[in-house]
Amino acid sequence: MTLLHTVKPDNIRVIVFILFTCFSYSMAHAQVDQTAVDDFIRNVAYQQKKPLKDVEAIVNQASFQSDIIEKMTRPAEKTMTWERYRNIFMKQERIDAGVDFWKANEKVLNEVSTETGVSVEAIIGIIGVETYFGERMGNHLVLDALYTLAFGYPRRSSFFKAELSKFLELCNNEGLDPLAIRGSYAGAMGYGQFMPSSYLAYAKSYDSETGADLMNEVNDGIASVANYLKVHRWNKGGLVAIKATKDQNAEALAKQKVKPSKTVSYYTQKGYESTNTIDPNTLVSLQKMEMEDGTLEYWFTFKNFYVITRYNHSPLYALAVFQLGEAIKKARETK
Repeated sequence: MTLLHTVKPDNIRVIVFILFTCFSYSMAHAQVDQTAVDDFIRNVAYQQKKPLKDVEAIVNQASFQSDIIEKMTRPAEKTMTWERYRNIFMKQERIDAGVDFWKANEKVLNEVSTETGVSVEAIIGIIGVETYFGERMGNHLVLDALYTLAFGYPRRSSFFKAELSKFLELCNNEGLDPLAIRGSYAGAMGYGQFMPSSYLAYAKSYDSETGADLMNEVNDGIASVANYLKVHRWNKGGLVAIKATKDQNAEALAKQKVKPSKTVSYYTQKGYESTNTIDPNTLVSLQKMEMEDGTLEYWFTFKNFYVITRYNHSPLYALAVFQLGEAIKKARETK
């Protein structure tokens, strides 16, 4: 007779549960270097002047999520053509949702835009691309995401260790529960999907009476997105992007940097023309966007386009934000 046969059924279930829990915990932590985790915990406790046991109590509850590593190695911005990427966001239902979001938050959007100089459509475009206007903020526990990437993604381990440290600091400062906050697989949170370091640096409370809550307060989300763009030197009233055409005999150009550094006239001499009238001395960049059939779209992009890429470095992202914001603005005006 085995040992389990001598134990009552209810006790067997308890034993099985305990064994399963221990096994799950072991598997969750088997894929990371525990020595590195322990070193991290000690450093955070020292730097943030927290009791070691308090930091341990949080970090040791994190769980390694292998699917996050897979997602990090295949971001949409690097695997899709512009046409496919654009079609994710430029759907009528998202545009309609943006019109509704603008209407519901018009007062705050107008006040924040006036105060910061950042256009409403830029704010709307970012929140629409990032979280479908707050409806899709992510299902991953931020603690798990940052833990997984800090200790299981060597290529950017230093970055995510720093973000995990900032996350713990943020939760302490704002009284947030680190075991409950959900966000993206990369650890971004709230309406604008701020990483912890950006949350600490740029999050802004709309009413200035309490700490910024980007997970629950849409007004704080709006104010924080605008503040991020303002701090990165958004040009009030400035252009973002204008479509360009390529002459049949235009000179082939290597990939251009996103930050504008050449004049419109420079590109005109190379065989690229704007579809709108622009001062030939204006600094622009020329961005090539690939379509599904292999052809290219050409866009003259301005300083504000570059500012959007400070939020996300992908030119595809910046152009999607721009086009979604413009589409929502146009739909709102025609309703």
